[in-house]
Amino acid sequence: QVQLVESGGGLVQPGGSLRLSCAASGFTFSSYWMYWVRQAPGKARELVATISAGGGTIHANAVKGRFTISRDNAKNTLYLQMNSLQPEDTAVYYCAAGGGMLREANPSPDYWGQGTQVTVSS
Repeated sequence: QVQLVESGGGLVQPGGSLRLSCAASGFTFSSYWMYWVRQAPGKARELVATISAGGGTIHANAVKGRFTISRDNAKNTLYLQMNSLQPEDTAVYYCAAGGGMLREANPSPDYWGQGTQVTVSS
């Protein structure tokens, strides 16, 4: 069955960095579009970054220039490099898989991971 397992979350000070990873299995990873979605307390889920099957990337305006999505098809792994983290980046970050572009608010991919908590605080 499809599995998406995130890792790399944690507590970091403002201005710090984290790298999230997502190990995928149970489907043809290289054929799927992959996403990072986050949900802050009391807020709706929002699409953070998208990478197509061909490697093209899109980042939300809120994270553009600070976050970078990437994928390693040989390792069936998705990444999110997060730099210059700010308290407003505090959220549960989800890895997801699907077949194309998603709406930014409350996106609906085909598959979800269980999420990893990122907390930015001094």
